[in-house]
Amino acid sequence: MDLRDIQNLIKFVAKSGASEVKLEMEDIKITIKTGGERSETTYIQQAPMGMQQMPMVASSGEQVSQPTVSAEIKAAEISSKYIEIKSPIIGTFYRRSSPDKPVFVEVGDIVSNNTVVCIIEAMKLFNEIESEISGKIVKILVENGTPVEFGQPLFLVDPS
Repeated sequence: MDLRDIQNLIKFVAKSGASEVKLEMEDIKITIKTGGERSETTYIQQAPMGMQQMPMVASSGEQVSQPTVSAEIKAAEISSKYIEIKSPIIGTFYRRSSPDKPVFVEVGDIVSNNTVVCIIEAMKLFNEIESEISGKIVKILVENGTPVEFGQPLFLVDPS
């Protein structure tokens, strides 16, 4: 089973609505939990060499407040105008291939189909993420070096 098969399995489980799927084969065991009723997400991530590890949970243990209604309305307006480039996998988002290289895209850049827009590191593999749409990058929604989830919006693109 290769990485693409695992990614497709994760997509299938996410769409199916199942809360947990276990797959055991002769040399591999996979458990996918969608969280179901839990509203808490836990990330376990190793910081790249030379970068400081950032705490993932507030020391007080308080939950982050939910977005306000006005923020939801604003997000709905933005999403109706622009198209999102979403993360196809779970991993760590990087805007450049290495610290000494230029970023793949900036706000204002024109992208087309198959333009590499970022890299997502998953299980020590660096996956180039390509745009599936043509247009102009209007917003970068994720900070460099932060964890991303499957289906999380990464960029907003103006298709006009």
